[in-house]
Amino acid sequence: MIYLFGGDDTKNKRLSFEKFLKQYKNVEVFNINKSDFNEMQIESLYSGAGLFFSKCLVVFNNVFEKEEIQDFILDKLDLIKESGNDFVFIEGKLKKSITDAFKKSRAEINIFELPKQAKEKYDNFILTDDFYRKDKLNLWIHFRQAMDAGVGMEELVGVLFWKAKDMLLKKNMGKFSEAELKNFTSKISYLLPEARKEGRDDQSAFEQFLLEAF
Repeated sequence: MIYLFGGDDTKNKRLSFEKFLKQYKNVEVFNINKSDFNEMQIESLYSGAGLFFSKCLVVFNNVFEKEEIQDFILDKLDLIKESGNDFVFIEGKLKKSITDAFKKSRAEINIFELPKQAKEKYDNFILTDDFYRKDKLNLWIHFRQAMDAGVGMEELVGVLFWKAKDMLLKKNMGKFSEAELKNFTSKISYLLPEARKEGRDDQSAFEQFLLEAF
């Protein structure tokens, strides 16, 4: 059986998945993300039972962020559908063509979308205030809130890059030195592309960067 949990309402999507997971108490669970995706391992998981378990649950987390993984999975959906094991996909917003492919494979589809008002409500500039004050704790808290509200990381990178550049231009560097701000703007500008190039989870890479930024 195939299950899809998609959409930008991260909080309710995760709660629904955790409730769903409770039925698999005595089942082997494999968690796979885009950085440790292995085609041969996936083929072995959908093609038969393992040596040490009769049935397993395979959970994919945001693997469709990599186009080559997306193409591989969509090509194998019919085979996955016939497997004796269960497969769960936890993804963000998906194109209609992708959800249609899951429907065709008789997957159980659960989509969680934030209301338009909720998306517009979150003020990304809260993070710039935390940054200016060098308030690491609140910067991390507000980063997590922004993620739960469905704010894109590119937006958050943009406002923090803008704030650091603005502080440099206005010579209003708060608790930072000029060298620290220049280093920050240099690193944040290529953070996400570099993480994706290396196959790292970009959200985790950005979160780690914020925690180590100062």
